[in-house]
Amino acid sequence: MSTVAAPSRVVAPQRRSAPHFAAKLVGSAAILAVALAFVFRYVFRYYLHYNEAAFTDPIRGGANYWAMRGWLLMHMTAGMVALLTGPWQFWTGFRARYARLHHVTGRVFLGAVAVGSLGAFRMGIGTSFGWAFGFALIAIAVAWITTAGMAYYAILRRRIQTHKEWMVRAYVVTFSFVTFRLFNDFGPTSRLQPDSDRAITIAWACWALPLLAAEVILQLRRMGSATNSA
Repeated sequence: MSTVAAPSRVVAPQRRSAPHFAAKLVGSAAILAVALAFVFRYVFRYYLHYNEAAFTDPIRGGANYWAMRGWLLMHMTAGMVALLTGPWQFWTGFRARYARLHHVTGRVFLGAVAVGSLGAFRMGIGTSFGWAFGFALIAIAVAWITTAGMAYYAILRRRIQTHKEWMVRAYVVTFSFVTFRLFNDFGPTSRLQPDSDRAITIAWACWALPLLAAEVILQLRRMGSATNSA
């Protein structure tokens, strides 16, 4: 009897986990696809056309970024690295099979956040879009470095689950660069006027609203786990 019962206990979890694995795989692929599309459309042009015209904002008509091009390239390059390495941290199969690579990419992600945040702070202080927009940029940088710093502190303390949750929050803030462009360039929010008010509002909404949604999901999962273990 024991030889018959054992296979049923092994097969059932695999059937239950298959849809969950497929959903995570599709979700990760979608996130990477959107991140790559963002990089190709909004980032590469600064590297391909390194001149004052390419760094001129199309709305203001002035070379707002040319004077701080070094800081901008620091911010963009580090942000691009964080954006493309982040999703690999959440794939359980990747972590289990390539543990050492997972640790390396995790350090690369955290280092990229640190460098990118430094560039963001400088750009927020020196922006020509006014103090309100500059303060919004600084707030993003604070949220970015704080969430990543908490993830790093948690892993130093061997709090694995806490580390995972803070890494989710850190990547949500990382993805705010993409969310900003989605809100600003597409859909009904792209037509909000005046331009300055739209930019300031989206600069807050692009990370605060996704981070709120992520927090709700994380807390619901935690409450569900606590209920199941009770």
